[in-house]
Amino acid sequence: MKQTVQFRDFEDAFRDYGRQDNFSHNGLVGLYDYLAEYEQDMGSEIELDVIALCCEYSEHATALEAAKEYGFEPDADNDYEQEVAATEWLNERTQVISFADGNGGVIIAGF
Repeated sequence: MKQTVQFRDFEDAFRDYGRQDNFSHNGLVGLYDYLAEYEQDMGSEIELDVIALCCEYSEHATALEAAKEYGFEPDADNDYEQEVAATEWLNERTQVISFADGNGGVIIAGF
């Protein structure tokens, strides 16, 4: 059976599985929007599997923070240039979902 999932259902599913702390509210919005766009672009539906999403994706305050976890070593002089370089580095290696939370924020697919 197919069920259309709205954002509220998506958010509730994470809570129901006890995974409400894996992503911030804005991170969940970004992930939901990404997955909905992916479905539309691919012309196929995906199954909502909260556990799989929590295993496959992780949220980070900045791209630089995420990239450093995977061995990135910044060589730029200022924070802005480091963030740009980290974002480019991540984009060459994995899926990067940026979302607005006032301070940046990214979700990346594990690699």
